[in-house]
Amino acid sequence: MATSLSCSADQLASFFGPNATDATSAASLICSQLEAINNKFSDTAYAVDSTYLLFSAYLVFSMQLGFAMLCAGSVRAKNTMNIMLTNVLDAAAGGLFYYLFGFAFAFGTPSNGFIGRHNFALKSFPTSNFDYSYFLYQWAFAIAAAGITSGSIAERTQFVAYLIYSSFLTGFVYPVVSHWFWSVDGWASASNTGDLLFGSGVIDFAGSGVVHMVGGIAGLWGAYIEGPRIGRFDRSGQSVLRGHSASLVVLGTFMLWFGWYGFNPGSFTKILSAYNTGSHYGQWSAIGRTAVTTTLAGCTAALTTLFGKRILSGHWNVTDVCNGLLGGFAAITAGCSVVEPWAAIVCGFVAAVVLIACNKLAEKAKYDDPLEAAQLHGGCGAWGVIFTALLLRRNSPYGLFMGGGGKLLAAHVIQILVVAGWVSATMGPLFFILHKLKLLRISPEDEMAGMDLTRHGGFAYVYHDDDDVQSNGIQLRKIEPTATTPSSV
Repeated sequence: MATSLSCSADQLASFFGPNATDATSAASLICSQLEAINNKFSDTAYAVDSTYLLFSAYLVFSMQLGFAMLCAGSVRAKNTMNIMLTNVLDAAAGGLFYYLFGFAFAFGTPSNGFIGRHNFALKSFPTSNFDYSYFLYQWAFAIAAAGITSGSIAERTQFVAYLIYSSFLTGFVYPVVSHWFWSVDGWASASNTGDLLFGSGVIDFAGSGVVHMVGGIAGLWGAYIEGPRIGRFDRSGQSVLRGHSASLVVLGTFMLWFGWYGFNPGSFTKILSAYNTGSHYGQWSAIGRTAVTTTLAGCTAALTTLFGKRILSGHWNVTDVCNGLLGGFAAITAGCSVVEPWAAIVCGFVAAVVLIACNKLAEKAKYDDPLEAAQLHGGCGAWGVIFTALLLRRNSPYGLFMGGGGKLLAAHVIQILVVAGWVSATMGPLFFILHKLKLLRISPEDEMAGMDLTRHGGFAYVYHDDDDVQSNGIQLRKIEPTATTPSSV
């Protein structure tokens, strides 16, 4: 199967007689051997790049565990099983619908600037442009967007609604957005082979707008149409419900942090590319710098949130710090590959301020998002899109503050507007229709008792709450399950 790479003196000697030399035959043999060596190097490069992309896909997929743990810790114990099951189904339903429709809508080429139209159900696949590893990587991104939305509508949403919105988001809404900004045919893509939007296109490297804004805005509409959970705000308008496990929140945060090293550095899709022949500097170095900018943005946002919330509330709150960290990651995702490390610190600092401000606004508006997903991914994602247009340095054109003019900023403002408009025009009506059909929100009785008991036949684990709590001026009886008699609750 493998081509022999051996070349011996005896082989060459067979072409030489005592009085004549068959130089052409000798050269032909040597060239064939060199060609075989070159093919081996090419095959190795493809294998290394494909392995790198697959490993990155595995990292991004591992973020689903992070989402599950973060969601579980951020809700009350009586809804733990429900929220973890929805995270599993985001991945499962998203896998089928992205295979059937999503990948084709996103990357099926040749196509128009709005939507792809080839490779449905991976027909005629792999192509000269994409292999199966690329599909797997993009699927992991699609279900990440769906996972963001599930956090916004936690603890009060019917199970069928999760299945419907997740399938629609991963099969149609998200793929269209990713086509616009990542496909070579997309009307606003920086890799468009035709006319570029404002001469540059939109540079959203790993998806602050494409992934995080899509998931966050979808969650915003779902949570807004459903309304707040029962007992979420007291008479004075203060938030009174909290997640039941800071330990799960921290575990989920670290899992997401780990997965983000596939999300951002992995978006290069290749690693074995030298920028200059014989140079030690290549794509592998750019990947390392991207990991560094990602880390610095998250760390800065975490510390800024820590001290900011301490000043505002008087507490060192681990949950707030975890959300601040993730907000920094969501913001740097757009520009992680094209900014300097010092700029990532600026990005993280402002992202924390944006998150705190969005949370204050949400509380005043009595908007209920158990995971702060709309504020974190929508708000910080939008900031990340703007940040990239301001401080981009590793690409042409430069950002506004780096001497590149305002055209890139204009393109990025358009991205924010069209993403917000598209998701609102598709997911908003979907949630509204589900609401009118009474398929969106569970009954008040089920919500009070907890969905683990009423919808899933048990509890994730035994827990004990206080016998009575006051919520909205109404005395509520809380569940106190035991390991042996859950049905007696």
